[in-house]
Formats: sequence, structure tokens, C-alpha cells
Amino acid sequence: MNQKVVLVLVDGMRPDGMLECGQPFVNELIKKSTYCLKGRTVMPSVTLPCHMSLFHSVDPDRHGIITNTYVPQVRPIVGLFDQLDKYDKKCAFFYTWEELRDLSRPDHIHTAMCLNQHKQADTDIKITDALIPYIKEELPDFTFLYLGETDEVGGHDCGWMSEQYLKSVNKAFTCIEKLYNNLPEGYTMIVTADHGGHDRVHGHDIPEDMTIPVLFCGPKFPENNELSECSIKDIAVTVAELLEVPKVKEWEGTSRV
Repeated sequence: MNQKVVLVLVDGMRPDGMLECGQPFVNELIKKSTYCLKGRTVMPSVTLPCHMSLFHSVDPDRHGIITNTYVPQVRPIVGLFDQLDKYDKKCAFFYTWEELRDLSRPDHIHTAMCLNQHKQADTDIKITDALIPYIKEELPDFTFLYLGETDEVGGHDCGWMSEQYLKSVNKAFTCIEKLYNNLPEGYTMIVTADHGGHDRVHGHDIPEDMTIPVLFCGPKFPENNELSECSIKDIAVTVAELLEVPKVKEWEGTSRV
């Protein structure tokens, strides 16, 4: 069976928050994975710039997105969704923050669903429950699942590492566990975050904001194998290699396969 990938990003999830959230599947997934608890995001450590760097494997000063407002790239770089579509890979995008819609250029995604977390409650659960039957039936080559409540409900409303924040991380990992247990054969799961946070904010060049977890769980990755470093820019390159698609020449990340 051809390799397939599901990437799950938990917005604002710090590595220490992940470890302290009390969800048993965190440690179970770490033991099954090649992982880094000292991963580094990009500056500014803000949601849309970080996602653009994840999907385009360059820093914000190259792709040009430095706030949560999208602007067209002056010197466009092909993103992960667009590169995979070029090589006839079926892509899916399930998310809960509408501003992420510009991670792909039009007509490069097989299926996309947005449940805007500003308009609905329990969007992490709802978007996960919507994805599971789709991935079982359609078997997309690459799926991106974005879980956003940790950032908004946990971090910004109550503060990073607060009781509510840890509950939000716990809830996100319950969704990840449910997805993992329902994945068809042949999928690699990657779990990461876009940035961390401190107090009720993020965006600063400090460890609390810049450090992210990155976990690679699948047949190409040794179990319980800790990486000393990893960048958010490595993820697109890794996904492309897993799916046997050439990396875009401008991409700066390193494959972790």
C-alpha cells in the first residue's frame, strides 16, 4: 500500500503543556514516534505566518506573511498542497479557523471543511468527527487537521499553562487519539503545533512562544526516538518525501525521514 500522511496541528500547544495535560495518549504516542520536544517555529510566532512557513518551508520574511492577515506573495513559492496536487496526490483540509483558507491556491484540494471556532462550540471534536468517516472512505494521500481551541479557549482566554489551557490540550489529544485509532492501514501521523505562548499572548522571540513539539509516527520512523532539533520548516519536506513527491527548490527545511 502506498504511504499516506495525516498532519495534525494543535494551535498554541507548548511541549510542556502537552506533557502536563494529563491525557495518557500523549506518552503512548511519544513512545511510538520519532519526536522532538524542542522543535522551533518561526518569528513572528503568530498563527498565520507560522502556518505559511510550515506549508512553504521558508521564513516569514521570504513568504511575506507577518500578521494574521493574508496578502499575496510578491515572489510566490509553491506550497505543500499545491506541490502534492501537481503530482496527483489527493489532499484534504479540515480546519476551524477561516484565515487558514489561503494555505492552498484554488483548486488544489480534493475536500476542505471549515467549522469556524468563533461561531461554534466544541469545534475540535466536531471537525475530528467529520474527518474520520471521510478519511476511511476516501483514503486521501495527505490530510491536514487543524485543532484551534487550545489557542483561543485555553491560551488567549485563560492563559498558557492555566487549568483551562491544559484541559484544552487534553481535549485536543483525545481527538488525536480517536483519529489515530480510526486511521486506515498505511498512514503516518504527524502531530505538531504552530507556536507556544505565555501569559495570554504569543508572538515573541522567547522559548515559551517559539518551542513546539513535533512527533512522527509511522513505519518510516523509529519508535521512541528523540531528535535533538527540528524546525516547523522541516514538515513540508518530510511529507513530500513520504509521498514520493519532489521538494520545491525554494524549500529550506530538512526531511526527517
